[in-house]
Amino acid sequence: MRRMKCLSGLLMLTALSPAYAQTGTQTLQKEVDDLKTTVKELQAEVKELKSERATSAQQPAVTAAPTTSAPTTPSSAPAQQVATATTAVPSLQVNAIQMGDGEASPLPPQQSVSENADSASRVDNEAPPTNPDLKGFIQIPGTQTIVRLGGYAKLDTIYDTGAIGYPDAFVTSTIPIPRPRDDAGNFTMQARQTRLSLEIRRPTVFDDSLRFYFETDLFGGGAGNYGLRLRQAYGQLGNTYAGFGWSSFADLDALPDTLDFEGPPGAIAPRQAGIHQFIRLDESNSLTIAAENPTSQVSAYQPVTPDVIVDTVHATQHVPDIIVALRTEHTWGHLQLGGVLRQLGYTNYEQSDRIVAGGAQLSGSFKLGPSDPYSDLLMFAAGWGKGIARYMADTDGLNLDALVGPDGKLHTLDDIGAHLAYTHYWSSNWRSNLVYGIARIEHSPLLSYDAYHDANYGAINLLWTPAPTFTAGIELLHGRLMEQNNRSNDDTRIQGSVQYSFIK
Repeated sequence: MRRMKCLSGLLMLTALSPAYAQTGTQTLQKEVDDLKTTVKELQAEVKELKSERATSAQQPAVTAAPTTSAPTTPSSAPAQQVATATTAVPSLQVNAIQMGDGEASPLPPQQSVSENADSASRVDNEAPPTNPDLKGFIQIPGTQTIVRLGGYAKLDTIYDTGAIGYPDAFVTSTIPIPRPRDDAGNFTMQARQTRLSLEIRRPTVFDDSLRFYFETDLFGGGAGNYGLRLRQAYGQLGNTYAGFGWSSFADLDALPDTLDFEGPPGAIAPRQAGIHQFIRLDESNSLTIAAENPTSQVSAYQPVTPDVIVDTVHATQHVPDIIVALRTEHTWGHLQLGGVLRQLGYTNYEQSDRIVAGGAQLSGSFKLGPSDPYSDLLMFAAGWGKGIARYMADTDGLNLDALVGPDGKLHTLDDIGAHLAYTHYWSSNWRSNLVYGIARIEHSPLLSYDAYHDANYGAINLLWTPAPTFTAGIELLHGRLMEQNNRSNDDTRIQGSVQYSFIK
């Protein structure tokens, strides 16, 4: 009987055991689900607090570390899981466009040896097509200021088949005429293009971004010297620029991509002190009004007359050069129409004169084909004027803006400068450029027979950029100079270069 009772009890316990087991499992699963919900709520609260703190301090975006999975057992500590899940490692590089409240340029991206377009001032402090993402900026801890150290080290190996007056750059105006008897070739190596730049950006209380740019290279002194030279030093608050840098008459996005430092003889790209005011007309169009440092480059009538002595003719400046440029930018490229109005003057301490001069330039670039990631580009510029020789690369410094005639009056000279360039991308790492340019000063009876008249320039290159910070290439250049009496001489140059960019 007792055995029957025990057997009955055992059977009842066996029948009830699954119910008790199922109830225990459900209870445990509910506790786990509650813990998961609690952890998620804590993670959301911490994330919100961190977001509010970052916004108030305007800190750069951070890269979050991979989060751990939610706890699966009651023994896991929720606080410890939350701390692990929200651990973040700040990135040194910041989004400069967001930090500076700037905008990305609509221009198609491109590569450039000179990196001149990187340094150009732009409406709303836009990013250049050569660095559309404004990479390389880091934030100064505890501030809203971001900084980028830029520039590059560049070695040029140069061989000229004939004589030229300036071996470090292909300046066609220095080709000797007539051809010298000792017209042997010349080989040189130099690193004078090496440059260093510092760029600073930050938001301001005026709801406009502030940009400061400083740049130097090693072209100080004469040929072969490595003197430090200031290239640019300016500040731009919103759309107001003040300092020393590229003239607003220049169009840096239309200049060809060459290893040669000088570029086409008729290129308009001087650097000078000035004040620029950008005016945003709409999403694609802008207007620039500028007042820039005037430099009258004048000389006396040749041959010298008793009334006007060359050594006593001194250029004078009385008002700044006034420049107006209208620009439109799109994904297909851009167009720019600029004009300059000048007043030239001179004195020889017995008589003086002033005259109005000026000119215009139409320039632009066109995207050819799809971007993958770069597209072929067609770039051009054509300028004409009276008394603007100092704005052109080849004639700057030759005192050909105007001449003092026998009557003591100033007479401006007609100037023409133009270039056409085509950039072809063989791949994302290989590209070539084909360039042709001219510069011309009118025939004038006031000029001496051996004065500058005409220059032609051609260049073709092959460039390899396997990494953003490294470029190597070879370039073939040819130039011809003609004097007022139509005598001429030419030179051919082969140049190879290796360049290491600091930040790309």
